[in-house]
Amino acid sequence: MRRIMVFLLLPILLVACSKDSDLTNSEKGSETEKNQAEQPEAVFEKFYPLTGLGTNESVDQRIIGVMINNHSNARPQTGLSKADVVFEILAEGMITRFLALYQSELPEVVGPVRSAREYYYDLANRYGAMFVFHGGSPKVYEMLSSGGIDHIDGMDYDNDGIIFKRDSSRKAPHNSYFLLNHVNDFAESLGYEVTASIESLPFLNEDEVKTLTGDVAKHVEIVYSENPMEIVEFAYDETTGKYTRYNDREMTVDSGEPLQVDNIFIVETHHEVVDNAGRREIDFYAGGNAYLIQNGKVNKVQWENQGGRIIPVKDGKVIGFVPGKTWINVVPTTPGIEKSVTITGE
Repeated sequence: MRRIMVFLLLPILLVACSKDSDLTNSEKGSETEKNQAEQPEAVFEKFYPLTGLGTNESVDQRIIGVMINNHSNARPQTGLSKADVVFEILAEGMITRFLALYQSELPEVVGPVRSAREYYYDLANRYGAMFVFHGGSPKVYEMLSSGGIDHIDGMDYDNDGIIFKRDSSRKAPHNSYFLLNHVNDFAESLGYEVTASIESLPFLNEDEVKTLTGDVAKHVEIVYSENPMEIVEFAYDETTGKYTRYNDREMTVDSGEPLQVDNIFIVETHHEVVDNAGRREIDFYAGGNAYLIQNGKVNKVQWENQGGRIIPVKDGKVIGFVPGKTWINVVPTTPGIEKSVTITGE
């Protein structure tokens, strides 16, 4: 009789256990969702001064400013996506060159490294950066001989394997690379400071980012030259809120990944060719017209030199950057920003 009762009760027990199991899984799911919802947002004690991104790590790494080549034979570049701020400015002819400022991230290798010009030197100096380049114009060496900026010149350490190396798969002058992960030890051996207290760039807070206004800006085109083609583009990625960069109709990549930035700051300023080699003087003091493009929006602003930094201003008020990486494209007043730059909502 007992055996019969056991068999009769067994299906009931199994059904009950199944219901309990289902209930437990449901409860577990609800509990997981509840825990996820209740998890506090990350609290950061510090913020990186050139990106505005939060961290609990040290933020006193000195800025390293590296001259990076943008000749077609120098692409794709290495380590460029890790820079916090990149200035893109014409060198000789209609080819741009980059001054990449590294502070929050120091990748192993960056390059190809190229020669310096005085306006890059001046920018690096005003950002308090250690300046890295490979060769330079006569004017740059005059500036260096007068005391100048802490610097590391590839001409002095060419292919030493310690701080510079040559890539045999590329031809000079497009194959010099800087071993950035060694920079602090190497700089200390030269007697340079490797830490600094760095004033932060202006940044928007989370609510300000969410309520940004302006005209729709999904595609940006900057024409430095049509013949030969020197065209820079940025395409807005709504999933990331970032802009992917293109050069001469090809996506800019670093280690196979698209290069994306959070802010595009296009500034117009006076350029003047000053010698037979086509070298320029560029005014980074007078201020002028600019576009600030961020979070899918564009605003016409002005740029000003404030304490050595190139800052966006509107109606006399400083405008903040979206926290993240910033690309500053510099264009000549002739033909001017409105003729050389096209911004569309498609």
